Amino acid sequence: MIWTILWIVLIIWLLGFIFNIVGGIIHILLVVAAAILIYKFLVKRS
Repeated sequence: MIWTILWIVLIIWLLGFIFNIVGGIIHILLVVAAAILIYKFLVKRS
């Protein structure tokens, strides 16, 4: 589930750069997705 969300946000973020429609919301979503991924990774390890 988290990987699907991460990939979708990453693709939208890259499309924003390609079409020069970079919005703050996409960057915030990317940061949130990365933070969740790191949190899941750290919880799994401990």
